Amino acid sequence: MEQATELIKAFAMEYGLKIIGAIAILFIGRIIVGILSSMVRKLMDRAGTDATLTKFVYSLTRTALMIFVVIAALGTLGVETTSFVAIIGAAGLAVGFALQGSLSNFASGVMLIIFRPFKTGDYVEAGGTSGSVDSIGIFVTIMTTPDNKKIIIPNSKITGDTITNYSAMDTRRIDMVFGIGYGDDIKKAKEILERIMAEDNRILKDPAPMVAVSELADSSVNFVVRPWVKKEDYWGVFFDMTETVKLTFDNKGISIPFPQQDVHMHQATTS
Repeated sequence: MEQATELIKAFAMEYGLKIIGAIAILFIGRIIVGILSSMVRKLMDRAGTDATLTKFVYSLTRTALMIFVVIAALGTLGVETTSFVAIIGAAGLAVGFALQGSLSNFASGVMLIIFRPFKTGDYVEAGGTSGSVDSIGIFVTIMTTPDNKKIIIPNSKITGDTITNYSAMDTRRIDMVFGIGYGDDIKKAKEILERIMAEDNRILKDPAPMVAVSELADSSVNFVVRPWVKKEDYWGVFFDMTETVKLTFDNKGISIPFPQQDVHMHQATTS
């Protein structure tokens, strides 16, 4: 009994302070980790960082700091931590190779959230497709096409290609081409096109719309017509003007050439 008591006393003398020190490191370290993690989250919130990225960075920071606290506590107990650090490093490297595609998507997601080439609700062309942005996640971006199809695109594919944001600017220019016949009155056709744009209240006065002869084609004289509109009026003006120009040209006797072929029949004579 006395021998067991002596062993306990010897163990307590040798490891008691180490155990208390390790517990203290875990307790105090956990408090410090909580404070530092909260500071990171508050700083990101104040900077207006996306909530998804903020939550991810907060969790990542908290986990990484807790790993250091645990290693420090083990070191206080006398445990050789060099091997633990090596194992963690090797495991991280292996996970990095295994998840390199996911990590690439994550890095691209961070870039999209920080640099904001587009935001939720914008109509964009990116990653080989186009549509309205529903959400920008850490790994993927979700879009909805005009015909109501849901598309999920890996973020790395978006940042690795050209991004065209059709909603970034408040105004857009519509580029249209209308052709008339060589026998038609060019000045009359130009006046008609200018009047059509002047009568449409959706077409902006500044920048001023432009009408000009752009090409003497094989079978037509082509006009470029370039009105400026608010971005939400783009397709409405495009479709309405196409219809109005056709109806007005027909009414005013201006022809719109179209491809046609003349077929000549020759009757072969037999001897």
